[in-house]
Amino acid sequence: MLLPARSEPENRTAGRNRRLAVICALVFAGMVGGAYASVPLYRAFCQATGYDGATTRAKAAPLAALDKTLLIRFDTNIHGLPWTFTSEQTSQTVRIGETGLAYFKVTNNARVPVTGHAVYNVVPEQAGGYFRKLECFCFSDQTIGPGQTIEFPVVYFVDPKYATDQDTRNKHDVTLSYTFYPAVPSKQASTAGQKTPSALGGTPKAGL
Repeated sequence: MLLPARSEPENRTAGRNRRLAVICALVFAGMVGGAYASVPLYRAFCQATGYDGATTRAKAAPLAALDKTLLIRFDTNIHGLPWTFTSEQTSQTVRIGETGLAYFKVTNNARVPVTGHAVYNVVPEQAGGYFRKLECFCFSDQTIGPGQTIEFPVVYFVDPKYATDQDTRNKHDVTLSYTFYPAVPSKQASTAGQKTPSALGGTPKAGL
């Protein structure tokens, strides 16, 4: 049985519908791709500027510290990794501008090497632009061997400008929080056969 041929207006309508469907599919794919791409870009922006509670990296500590002190609390979390991650101190009291030293311990409970990357932020968010790190395991991926425990030091300070900013000068507690996530799969695969590095290239509490 032969189907009746479409009229010219029907062909034009069908063509427009197909073009519209293709355009919608492309826009949707672009939105999804943009959403995934925006995550690392947003994270990099926050860590570079201190926005949204992200801390920033410093090359040198201040030459002098203030008499005003802050209570620095530490928080540790794991997401999607067979690790145990703890802070060796719950809190520290430091002077603003003084260099602080905190230790964190990670144990890989798996039977194979696992690579993770730590994401960090501080609370209150306004403190992010003043909380600076000189050394931190969060600056790069960390590969830990099966059953291995590594101790990581973090060297930090709070910029003296914290004490004069109207948004932070009356805030006396700051919480530094870390969450370890699985590293990019391609990186983990490429490091699986390599020698597992130790914390900062040495034994516990070394390399400072």
